[in-house]
Amino acid sequence: MDAGWALAAGLHPGDLTARTEAERFMVRCLALAFRGAGRVSPNPMVGAVLVGADGRVLAEGWHDQYGGPHAERVAIETALHQHGPEALRQATLYVNLEPCAHYGKTPPCADFILAHRIPRVVVGMVDPFPKVAGQGIARLRAHGVQVEVGVLEAACRRFNEAFVHHVQTGRPLVTLKIAQTLDGFVATRTGHSRWISGEAARRLVHQWRAVLDGVLVGSGTAAADDPALTVRHVEGRQPIRIVLDRTGTLAPTLRLFTDAYAASTIAVVGPGVRPPYAASLEQAGGRLWEVPLHQGHLDLQALLERLGREGGREGRPLQSLLVEAGPRLATALLQQHLVDRFFVFISPRLFGSGVPVLCDLNVRAVPEGRRFDTYRWTAVGPDLLFMGYNWTL
Repeated sequence: MDAGWALAAGLHPGDLTARTEAERFMVRCLALAFRGAGRVSPNPMVGAVLVGADGRVLAEGWHDQYGGPHAERVAIETALHQHGPEALRQATLYVNLEPCAHYGKTPPCADFILAHRIPRVVVGMVDPFPKVAGQGIARLRAHGVQVEVGVLEAACRRFNEAFVHHVQTGRPLVTLKIAQTLDGFVATRTGHSRWISGEAARRLVHQWRAVLDGVLVGSGTAAADDPALTVRHVEGRQPIRIVLDRTGTLAPTLRLFTDAYAASTIAVVGPGVRPPYAASLEQAGGRLWEVPLHQGHLDLQALLERLGREGGREGRPLQSLLVEAGPRLATALLQQHLVDRFFVFISPRLFGSGVPVLCDLNVRAVPEGRRFDTYRWTAVGPDLLFMGYNWTL
């Protein structure tokens, strides 16, 4: 399994170890599904593999873009064209997410499977979306289809973690990304931070930007670094860019407000604030959001809830968010238990002093320290990546 692909999907490569034929085909489903990453949200990423009675792959498919045909339909239609209907009547369909059973932007996939008399379906995980939630599996079984559920289920759930989280909470899945030195600093004492992590780590961050719906920074990072928050080192679609500016004092000349992607920028200010860049940002197609305050700061929970409703493209839900934060914003998110995934690149460098990763978390004794439900470590170039998952699936 290609480590870069797995890490770009938020998975540790070891999570995709296939021990059986069914698991091998399920890994292939996930690899196909990832081809739609960044384009199908707020739909889940889905891949499908249709296998003949002799174990030969008849066809493959994946959900390629929001509103487009589902993976199962693509695979079945491809197999019909290439092998004819008889081949389907002895085939097994592998799919990482339960086939839908309702009319949305496309007809139900369960009905399409039944119409072509496919006798066996292997499913990675049940779809948590209330209009599906086991109904697709039940419909197939009621018509005599043999359905196996739960092949590589943990990997399938982690793969579509943003979709699952959004369905259950209404908020985007928050991934906090940090690059630090071995002794725990994100910048030197003079504020210099480029580049703490290596080239491979920076490339991976750009892959995350390309597949996650949005990327967020605080006003301190925006003012100090004038970041573009665009995808540059890899191919992929550009994310929605969110910048926190409670008092509306960021410079109107920042790239977030003036570059070719200004239409993808959301500037978040406090109640009644109208910053100098407001008119030009809105004219470019960007958005200015007023968010209520909580204890004198922007209410981060209220912001996440609004992003989950309408923060995506064309006012669709924003399902996943990469936070590239300085110490204050990172600490605030952790204190409010709003971080779902904590991804930290640890560079083999020592500064001795500088800007620390976090501010005070008010931990007085070792047992009070924050822990993660699950975590993994992996090397990314010269750096070590800690992947902490703070939300129990």
